[in-house]
Amino acid sequence: MLGSLRCLTVGSRHKQTLLSFISLHTSTSTSTSTTTSFSPKFKSPIHESIHLLLEKCTHMRELKQLHAQIILQGLTQQTLTLGKLVSFCAVAESGDLQYAQVVFDEIPEPNRYMYNSLIRGYSNSDDPLKAIRLYHQMISSGLSPNEFTFPFVLKVCAFKSAYLDAVLVHGHAIKLGFVSQVCVQNALINVFVVCGLIHCARKVFADIGDRTLVSWNSMIGGYSKMGCCKEAFLLFREMRELGVVPDEFTFVNLLSVCSQTCDLESGRYVHSYIEVTGSKTDIYVQNALVDMYAKCGHLHTAQAFFDRMLDKNVVSWTSMVSAYAKHGLIDFAQKFFEQMPVKNVVSWNSMISCYVQEGRCREALDLFGEMCNSRVVPDETTLVSVLSSCSQLGDLVMGKRTHNYICSNNITPSITLSNALVDMYAKCGPVQIALDIFLEMPEKNVVSWNVMIRALALHGCGFKAIQLFEKMQGSGIWPDEITFMGMLCACSHSGLVDIGRYYFDRMGLIYGIPYEIEHYACMVDLLGRGGHLEEAIKLIGGMPMKPDVVVWGALLGACRTHGNFMVGKQILKQLLELEPHSGGLYVLLSNIYCEARRWDDVKKIRKLMKDHRIKKGNAISSIEIDGSFHEFMVDDKRRDATSGIYSMLDQLTDHLKSEGYLCKLSSAFLDAEEM
Repeated sequence: MLGSLRCLTVGSRHKQTLLSFISLHTSTSTSTSTTTSFSPKFKSPIHESIHLLLEKCTHMRELKQLHAQIILQGLTQQTLTLGKLVSFCAVAESGDLQYAQVVFDEIPEPNRYMYNSLIRGYSNSDDPLKAIRLYHQMISSGLSPNEFTFPFVLKVCAFKSAYLDAVLVHGHAIKLGFVSQVCVQNALINVFVVCGLIHCARKVFADIGDRTLVSWNSMIGGYSKMGCCKEAFLLFREMRELGVVPDEFTFVNLLSVCSQTCDLESGRYVHSYIEVTGSKTDIYVQNALVDMYAKCGHLHTAQAFFDRMLDKNVVSWTSMVSAYAKHGLIDFAQKFFEQMPVKNVVSWNSMISCYVQEGRCREALDLFGEMCNSRVVPDETTLVSVLSSCSQLGDLVMGKRTHNYICSNNITPSITLSNALVDMYAKCGPVQIALDIFLEMPEKNVVSWNVMIRALALHGCGFKAIQLFEKMQGSGIWPDEITFMGMLCACSHSGLVDIGRYYFDRMGLIYGIPYEIEHYACMVDLLGRGGHLEEAIKLIGGMPMKPDVVVWGALLGACRTHGNFMVGKQILKQLLELEPHSGGLYVLLSNIYCEARRWDDVKKIRKLMKDHRIKKGNAISSIEIDGSFHEFMVDDKRRDATSGIYSMLDQLTDHLKSEGYLCKLSSAFLDAEEM
């Protein structure tokens, strides 16, 4: 160890001199007596030298060699020396928090400085909760926290949204008389904001006697996070009236709340203030300005400001990609995305989610493949978008691959990701797998229950959906309007008319949830499928809002099911007023007349469609075979295998006829090509 110490390169002549002095002194002391030790209260020259070296230490290698000297020289009882040792390991950028903990655990009676150093270290680590445990250990040992303890403990409380711990720490600060320290007050503001208690944060802010710029920024930032634009700007005005000069953090907070609330006027005011006062701006302020104009819908202004920026980072580019994506301008978003010099996971997520929102799910999955090939690690947002694409496409193979990726990488799914998995399996077919994932979720929110109830409804498992709804109530989750849409859908698909009526009534009377037009559409569909057309018509007549095409379409579908062409004919007028160019509705009505053999009415519908140049959109089906995705339509002859496919269909038809099957020709659908 001594040889290593002599050879240590410390980067300065002064440190080399001190090391040589320690080595010389060590050799002398060990030759005269091997039992020499230093009293904790005695300061020897070597003791002071080690202190200086600890202050100038830049690497753990040097620190460990100094620690060896502390042990050899019998300085392990010197609290000041050990405190500096723990402080470097815990706080320094090149330190080692685990080493600090080992040293700390060997100290019989750690002092407040040691506790504070270790708490600070853990507050910035991947395991911040240890800081709170150390705080409680510190109090249990009889030591009182001080103004250097509270800010870092409160920082952890904010990071973990630990409201109860924050209240306890706040109480300790009041009891010990440190609550008036501005650094403690700023930390309290931050934790209350994170926990959503903006009124508590404002109360602490009001009690600050000597507010610093950090205090103002913390409070304005709190209002910004809560989306309170008016309150943030009132505080900004008060701040300026008191002569406090805003900085970059102030501007970013103000522009952020303008972006959230789409308050273009206030955003322009901040921009003007910056230009008129000549305030210093950094890239974060410039990015915030681009983001504000983009989210407020002024894409040209955002583009112009972006073009004028001398320095752009990945956030600058991503803001523009997200802006164009949000407004559905995929080509512009893609253009920016392709020009980006560097892409991070947020950039890829913005573009992928843009495709998903526009229904271009296959392109979203292709882009996800490019992302993986570029070795950018997907995060939870990516995986949720990918699973959403699989749900819309019915792509079970890709959905399973994504699920396997989550499992193989030991990713602990959040509620959102688990909900996406449940939805994907439900919409792609294996509803039992969806139910298994749902039941294994350690924590569920109202979305979780809604997704599963809707899944059971779509698969005709009405009674299971009802049982799940009862369990939902027992778990303490309060249903919302989407829950009841799922319940009514479940009753409709399973023919549970009486139960559907029961829950429809309870929705308003017991749960106080206002009826939306979607609920009426579900109820009309339920009654119509059950053959209660008169009751369905009466319900439509009593609606507080004007029926839309979905409501009339549900009733029209019921008319076809029960062959009631008279009611269907009455609905036609309403549909023509609401959606005169919807080919699907015309075809549905035509099929009703076909089944009733009212051929003159069929001809009238066809003529009406021809006169208005209305065509029925072709429905597209899809299937994945051996990893390849295929799409096809009725009477599709675009593929090389067409002749083989139709030959097989002819064979199947002949086989069915030989078994006694008779084709039902009364429901002759309109051929879109005839129009």
